[in-house]
Amino acid sequence: MTEPFADKQRILVVDDEEYLVDLLSTSLRFQDFEVDIAANGFEALAKAGSFEPDLILLDVLMPDIDGMEVCRRLRSAGNSVPVIFLTARDTKADLLSGFAIGGDDYITKPFSLEEVVVRIRAVLKRATVGTTEPDLVEYADVVMDESTYVVTRAGREVDLSPTEWRLLRYLLMNAERVLSKQQILGHVWNYDFGGEAGSVETYISYLRKKLDHENDPLIYTIRGVGYTLRSRTR
Repeated sequence: MTEPFADKQRILVVDDEEYLVDLLSTSLRFQDFEVDIAANGFEALAKAGSFEPDLILLDVLMPDIDGMEVCRRLRSAGNSVPVIFLTARDTKADLLSGFAIGGDDYITKPFSLEEVVVRIRAVLKRATVGTTEPDLVEYADVVMDESTYVVTRAGREVDLSPTEWRLLRYLLMNAERVLSKQQILGHVWNYDFGGEAGSVETYISYLRKKLDHENDPLIYTIRGVGYTLRSRTR
């Protein structure tokens, strides 16, 4: 008899917020993953052995041992299962500390379900091919290294907040396309985010100051429509 999930990749979702776990597990099952859940760090460690997931979505802040410690224990035990951290912490130091202990990616809350699925597939793809090469997103003279969270323009490092990072990544992935404010709100902040268009304008302004400073402009406003990333020299 064929195993019902033989060809499905296994995702372990670890979070103490019941609503979020239900939302993620339902969405991932809809995307044809096999999903198991854990409500705390100790349960996560146990299920990492019994469920043998292909990837763990791991909340950082939990009531017993936090996600960072869970990842540290997994790596110390020789378990190299890919880990994507889920957290409300949003400083660059937090991002880098997650990578330092063996995390593969880092998603800040609130996030879009679409983004989670894209990140999962990207990490699983890297794990499947066994590559340790940096995952680069490039356009014109901008290079985004997703393995180290480093962005450079014309060889100069650009220091971005996590929100600015997500905004730039979305623009890079859709370079030369015009994106509406609502599209940007949905993909950068939260898939169901009921925020204001002013948030997009504010962060576009922040990003322009950092990215276009002393360089040819890359971010353009299309009046009445939205924004686009475009190089006039291409």
